[in-house]
Amino acid sequence: CAVADVQAACRGSAVSQELLQEGFHRELLVRAELGAAGQQAGGCVVAARTRLPAGAYVDPDELASLRLHNVTQAVLIPDVVDVEAPEYSAPELVVLLYLQPDPRCSHCFRAVLPVHGRYHRPAGNGQDAVVALKSAEVLACCCGALLSAECWEPAEVEAPCSGSGDHLCQWYSAAHKPAYEELILQVPVGLTQHSSLVCVVTLLATVLCSSLILAAVCKYGDFS
Repeated sequence: CAVADVQAACRGSAVSQELLQEGFHRELLVRAELGAAGQQAGGCVVAARTRLPAGAYVDPDELASLRLHNVTQAVLIPDVVDVEAPEYSAPELVVLLYLQPDPRCSHCFRAVLPVHGRYHRPAGNGQDAVVALKSAEVLACCCGALLSAECWEPAEVEAPCSGSGDHLCQWYSAAHKPAYEELILQVPVGLTQHSSLVCVVTLLATVLCSSLILAAVCKYGDFS
């Protein structure tokens, strides 16, 4: 697992991102330790804002299911995501991931976000495509309360105070100094020399499936 640590400027605060699993379907584990800033953010909602490049996306339907079961709370910007779009025609995606308190550590928060790799153009060298995930930004929302300007500053975020609410509030960001600026996601890609074989197999499968559907319609269809 690759870990990107970010040391915050305010007295020992830190946030880390870690990629779990392999292949196209991964999990992004985000941890935040606010240190002294956590004492000021007591009772506030803590979130991580991360930007996913075109090579990665979050499935809105999967996220809605996780939100329904209170597993993961997050807001997607934009909220409409084309999960079938390839990397070279997809836009960047901003995710506001709401973090939950970590019972093993005071002033610590964490959350897991399912992240999927998009299909890339086939390559001839057999190497995986590289998708660079930038460091996350820690945000806090206190719904009217003010945080110390020493550790926090107002952030331009159009998002509700919680993952299950619609009320917008003022978010504050903690300044970060990245130790590692990027987290690398490796996505398998196809080989260009297999293009002809893939096209032929796809065509044959399409013709076969279409024939079976047409035969079933002709046999069982009611045309009266």
